[in-house]
Amino acid sequence: MSAPATPREIFGKLTGLISAGKWSELPELYAEDAEVEIVFSPVPPRRLRGRAELRKRFEALGASDAIRLRAENIRVHETGDPEVVIAEFDYEGLYPATGRTFRTANIQVLRVRNGLIVETRDYHDHLAFAAADGRASQLLAALDR
Repeated sequence: MSAPATPREIFGKLTGLISAGKWSELPELYAEDAEVEIVFSPVPPRRLRGRAELRKRFEALGASDAIRLRAENIRVHETGDPEVVIAEFDYEGLYPATGRTFRTANIQVLRVRNGLIVETRDYHDHLAFAAADGRASQLLAALDR
């Protein structure tokens, strides 16, 4: 029996699947009770709980082909906690419906236990995503409410 994948290896699988548009495979990287906090999301949900909830979110992204992302300039930092890595990376993004592209910096704090993601704190620039999608004004209006 081989050792479970390390946090660094799991992060590599995560960004590889996202970059390949393999949204349906992503939930298998997460523990059943995983928690994902999307810290800077301007609209709910800011916290996703459990593999089932994550599966719904990833299925929606995959089904709509609404966005394509490619992770680049990846730097993974080990921490004093063997379960935790901190990753810095850029997303090169494309909205196929509009042809708009964007680039945004990201940070993710990832906790992996027994080869599965149990917790992440994701720091993405959601306004950059919205601006590229042409929805920035809608998003800003929602924030003013």
